[in-house]
Amino acid sequence: MYANSSPIQSAQTGIHEQLSSLVARHAQSAFRKPVMPYNQEAFASSMAAWRAAGSAPLILDAGCGVGLSTRHLARLHPGHFVIGVDQSADRLGRNTAWEGALPPNFLCVRADLVDYWRLMLANNIRPHKHFILYPNPWPKIGHLARRWHGHAVFPAIVALGGDIECRSNWRIYVEEFAAALAQLTGSEVAVDLLPPTSPITPFEKKYADSGHSLWRCRARLSQ
Repeated sequence: MYANSSPIQSAQTGIHEQLSSLVARHAQSAFRKPVMPYNQEAFASSMAAWRAAGSAPLILDAGCGVGLSTRHLARLHPGHFVIGVDQSADRLGRNTAWEGALPPNFLCVRADLVDYWRLMLANNIRPHKHFILYPNPWPKIGHLARRWHGHAVFPAIVALGGDIECRSNWRIYVEEFAAALAQLTGSEVAVDLLPPTSPITPFEKKYADSGHSLWRCRARLSQ
């Protein structure tokens, strides 16, 4: 059956007790991991495509999977250029059904987000909107550093600015994401239930059809 997704199971029952110290440590230390050449090439080609299309305000769809969310966002924001980034060539290459003509204002690119985010920041490319939709929740207690808000790249994500939105079917993930944003920005970030709406990713549809509550946090970051 399609709508058979199980709720996320975790021994963690609230915001991780080490989140604040981990976020602070990453904010105080430079992230010096070398950028891989294939990510540099992917970034350069996607920036060239964006400029060739007129350099409209950017929307970044981080972890776009098969790209349906990227196309959906492009339809919702015709005055923007939407770039979807995913590290999986298999996901990006799937022949996923899409109704109607493809919008002209989007591009999907294969790259590691860790490098792509840092390249955007280093090249002063700032997204107008930034979506992180249903990332791998890494629900084990010991996996905090694998969640985006616990990763060393998180300060770079925040430094990119723009309107950022994170969605998940695991409330703790979104609460942690909001807490990490608040810690780095000094502004309160609210968490709320996603109201009934047309799903914009395959996971969002599957989780909703499976009866899961869907959570989100949104913040306007300084440019």
